[in-house]
Amino acid sequence: MKLIFLGPPGAGKGTQAQRLSEKYHIAQISTGDMLRAEVRSGSEIGKKAKDIMDKGLLFPDDLMVEMIAKRIKKDDCKNGFILDGFPRNVDQAKALDKMFVSEHLKLDAVLLLKVDEEKLAERISNRFSCAKCGASYNKLSKKPKKDGVCDACGSTEFVSRDDDNKDTVLERLKVYREQTAPLLPYYEEKKCLYSIDGMKNVDEVTKDIDLILKKNKM
Repeated sequence: MKLIFLGPPGAGKGTQAQRLSEKYHIAQISTGDMLRAEVRSGSEIGKKAKDIMDKGLLFPDDLMVEMIAKRIKKDDCKNGFILDGFPRNVDQAKALDKMFVSEHLKLDAVLLLKVDEEKLAERISNRFSCAKCGASYNKLSKKPKKDGVCDACGSTEFVSRDDDNKDTVLERLKVYREQTAPLLPYYEEKKCLYSIDGMKNVDEVTKDIDLILKKNKM
């Protein structure tokens, strides 16, 4: 099973990808995490990546695709993988397609989490996490069971991201819309794009994704 998750920041891609990864024993590949791992490892690709980032340059699509090609050869990808955070535009999608052809792979589905941007901005601006273990919470929908105490580790220290304010979130959504919107007709033409209501609760979104995968025998 080879999947791509699309959706704006905060739509829940990471959460749903993690659930699919655990259920179907496929790898969840976050390009950001992958990039940082390559840099830490000191690999040839990692050295190139570090040099590019140190110079403040845009990361080239061909190098990112090269890193993905290397990553999907690992054992945890033998049953498949989920790309979370890539591609972000049509040029990247085309580069990824070429890599799939060269590796004799077939993309099974592109899962789009659709959201109401105003409501999503409200949701993101109210999220916070445990400073000790990273467990995620939300002031509107997912408060700790005991006020001020982390459910997972019992810590009483919480943090919020500086960029999780409504104005910043709306700007990030605008950038996403401008860059990623052209991907939708691209994948629609390939008949592999499936839309899911990302504003439902987490469990309902998971059920909707499972239905799509089962219906299409993936």
